[in-house]
Amino acid sequence: MFAIYRKELRSFFINPIGYIYCGVFLVFAALCCCYTTIINKSYSTSTYFTTMLYAFAVLLPLLTMRSFAEERKMKTEQLLLTSPVTITGMVFGKFLAAMTIYVGSMVLSLINLIPIYVLGAEERGAADYLTAHIGPYTPQVLGQFFGLLLLGAAFLAVGILISSMAENQLSAAVITIAVNLGLLLVNIINNATDSDGEQLITSYPVRFVFNWVSVLDRYAVFASGQFDLAAFIYFASIAFVFLFLTIRVYEKRRWS
Repeated sequence: MFAIYRKELRSFFINPIGYIYCGVFLVFAALCCCYTTIINKSYSTSTYFTTMLYAFAVLLPLLTMRSFAEERKMKTEQLLLTSPVTITGMVFGKFLAAMTIYVGSMVLSLINLIPIYVLGAEERGAADYLTAHIGPYTPQVLGQFFGLLLLGAAFLAVGILISSMAENQLSAAVITIAVNLGLLLVNIINNATDSDGEQLITSYPVRFVFNWVSVLDRYAVFASGQFDLAAFIYFASIAFVFLFLTIRVYEKRRWS
């Protein structure tokens, strides 16, 4: 697994895709943080992290679209299947490599929050700290950051499965973006109302399924600054299920 992990991690920067992803993400994150906090003179980071949540639905497929689709294009898939590495190790190696790039870029993006904390500290120095809390609410910031890491892991697992079945990188990216956005929008559809304030979806079984599928509801718990074990298990389960399905796809190909 570690050989696959090192190979995939190195390939992100041998090819331009790693630089493109990191560059686009870091520039977008900096601009987003600036416009949602500093320019608006706000210490709330909710809009910033929510915007990044939707951005990741589009950006993360850049990291997964070539995972297996590239192997078929370069005619190295059969070589990979006959190599002395388990299919589980192969899939998890590729997943962990993409996760490393994702987590690394997220950690770097925390630099964007430093000016907000500095401004908050300066204002607290001129105010009565006992009567006013000025600055970002750190537990909420950490919760939103952790929630995005979990959501990103789920998106990456989805992308790896789709890459294993898609014909090429472009189709893998487009389908993954559609699925990711679908997972996000299902919450909006479930809570949509008409002009009279009535729910558009009135069927309880349908609403129950939509509520269970919705990733936003689970993310909202972390965004409030709380740790929810059930939400953590939910995101971990999504990642595990999609990685397991990818393993099954390649086990079938190995023996076909």
